[in-house]
Amino acid sequence: MKKIVVLAKQVPDTANVTGDAMKPDGTVNRAALPAIFNPEDLNALEMGLTIGEKLGFEVHVVTMGPPKAVEILKHALYMGADRVWLISDRRFAAADTLATSYVLAKAVEKLGDVQMVLAGRQAIDGDTAQVGPQVAEKIDFNQVTYVTELKEINSGHVVVERDGETRSETIRTGFPVLLTVTAEANTPRFANAARMLQFFRAGLESDFQEENLGDAKANNWIVPTWTLDDMGLDPARCGLNGSPTKVHKIKSITLKGTDLQLFNRDKTGIQEMVRNIVKDYVEVER
Repeated sequence: MKKIVVLAKQVPDTANVTGDAMKPDGTVNRAALPAIFNPEDLNALEMGLTIGEKLGFEVHVVTMGPPKAVEILKHALYMGADRVWLISDRRFAAADTLATSYVLAKAVEKLGDVQMVLAGRQAIDGDTAQVGPQVAEKIDFNQVTYVTELKEINSGHVVVERDGETRSETIRTGFPVLLTVTAEANTPRFANAARMLQFFRAGLESDFQEENLGDAKANNWIVPTWTLDDMGLDPARCGLNGSPTKVHKIKSITLKGTDLQLFNRDKTGIQEMVRNIVKDYVEVER
């Protein structure tokens, strides 16, 4: 059966940042923040479910992360996903967007017969908006980014509206295609009560006792996990080894209130405001 793959990520809840959210080295203290389903990935899932229902495609949700990321996969099942897949291996740790997109692209290829890949525009922990386009490049799919509306869909093509740099754009494209979806595209549905009852016991195979394993398999409660070896990946392209991105410097920014300055709403006032900004915040090299 033809498939739609939704790429999802479990992220720290950056909307509820506390004083413990950052480590002394300037990196995110993920243990201090609750983990949530990346918000725009929920919009991508909603679009995938809508398209799947219309065209009769299976909706598969894939996430790369630690074992606890199974929680967002369960949420995807509650919303209506047909299958979910966890890609998890310690050798994937510290991956930048290049290494992450390599693994996810290989997962799409492994699933096979994929007509559409959907992902959130960006993750709230990294805000790069790079993974989706990089996956599309690696699997040689058409791609449309920053999708704000699904206007038309049939077995031959899809028409979407996207947020362009200067204006909205309407684009028609054929399959296979990868779309990155913004929060404006839709409102994600609530979890289905019947599916919650069906899958609330779902988890990793290691979560079940030997005596319960048979029931878990019979009821499709076991979330499949793929490791680096399961996918036959090149270790040199995964995790830290496959990540050329290097952090040169980390700087903590503290915003402090200052005196309020008012400027006239005319050309002279604007010029004065710009001069003040340049004087205070721009270092001129001599």
